[in-house]
Amino acid sequence: MTISEIGSAVRMALATVREHKMRSLLTVLGVIIGTGTVIAVGSVIAGVDQTIVNMATAFGPNTAFAFKFNIGFSTNITGEEVRRKPLTWENARAIAEHCPAVAHVAPYLLTPGVFGGGRQTSRAKYKGNEVYAVDLNGTEEGYAEGGAERMIHGRFFTDMENLRRAPVVVLGEDLFNGLFQGSDPVGKWVELNGHSFEVMGVMAKPAASFPGQEDLRALVPYFTMRKMFPNAKELMLVIIAEPGQLPAALDQTQAVLRQQRRVPLSKPDDFWIGSGAQMVDEFHKMTAMVALVMVALSSIGLLVGGIGVMNIMLVSVTERTKEIGVRKAVGARRSDIIAQFLTEAVVLTGLGGLLGMLFGWSVSLAARLIFPSLPTSVPLWAAVLGVAVSVGVGLFFGIWPAGKAARLDPVEALRYE
Repeated sequence: MTISEIGSAVRMALATVREHKMRSLLTVLGVIIGTGTVIAVGSVIAGVDQTIVNMATAFGPNTAFAFKFNIGFSTNITGEEVRRKPLTWENARAIAEHCPAVAHVAPYLLTPGVFGGGRQTSRAKYKGNEVYAVDLNGTEEGYAEGGAERMIHGRFFTDMENLRRAPVVVLGEDLFNGLFQGSDPVGKWVELNGHSFEVMGVMAKPAASFPGQEDLRALVPYFTMRKMFPNAKELMLVIIAEPGQLPAALDQTQAVLRQQRRVPLSKPDDFWIGSGAQMVDEFHKMTAMVALVMVALSSIGLLVGGIGVMNIMLVSVTERTKEIGVRKAVGARRSDIIAQFLTEAVVLTGLGGLLGMLFGWSVSLAARLIFPSLPTSVPLWAAVLGVAVSVGVGLFFGIWPAGKAARLDPVEALRYE
């Protein structure tokens, strides 16, 4: 077909759509839903992916974590991993002493009951203001050395205050706002689970956090936390490597922990060490599975839409039998008839694809308005895939009706009423 013939076929297809607006809309509804799903889910995945990348790298390129099992995005945590003995403060000191590639290592003592039932419900109070579900944990000065914590008021507590078991605390930004309503909190005393603490400073809310997540952190010195909760056992290690030496720091930390925990050479690690980059890789594996599920679900809508397109094209062939006979009588070839009906099918599904893209973009925009911290965006691959799939559906499901039209006998077609 020449360009002029293609243009004529497209105009004819658009005229048919205008004549049967509701029928055309219902025909491509499945294509709209399928394409919209690809666009919407793709944009949300892109936004969540960017959030996770920002969160994983927020601690800096030289930061790693150690825990008794994988605290990244792994979903295969076994009972054996949960029952492993926790890491200890002595492990942290051994790493600091025997790992030259490690600049700082800070224990991070979690509130009792984090894993399993019975977690303590921490409460903060200042005068008449109370905040519940506070994320109370204990750590050391080295936790802030990686550059992840930006102070907007005051300072982080020191190792000397940790050794003295000083009743001092550093607050997260949302906890600070809930208690002090924006007034200067430094030097004032708050109540945490019935204990009084002097506020040393306020940490800025992480630049990348989950949508709707509040920064209700309350960090106290490690030994102060141990004094408050003698039964607290779950300990995470925050490891800050020397600049550019993260791989060496991971290897050295692994060797020290295996020795400290007396892991036989023939046995795998009974702990986990991971960096932000490794967590991002794990998340990408998860999103790949989500993308496969997305494609499977959207293909159902596209299949329904394709069947609808094929059905309406068969109806169109029947309605236009006499027209096809006239075209064949004046010299139209079978290829011309096939091209005409395939063009109409592609135009129909292409319009459905465009409407689906508009629907998906609207969902993406709504998600961004509801969750401002979720940087949703329509990725190029999703837009290209949406258009390609909608066009492909028109081509595939238009083949049979187009072939049927091309096979019509011109004499019989002219006599059709």
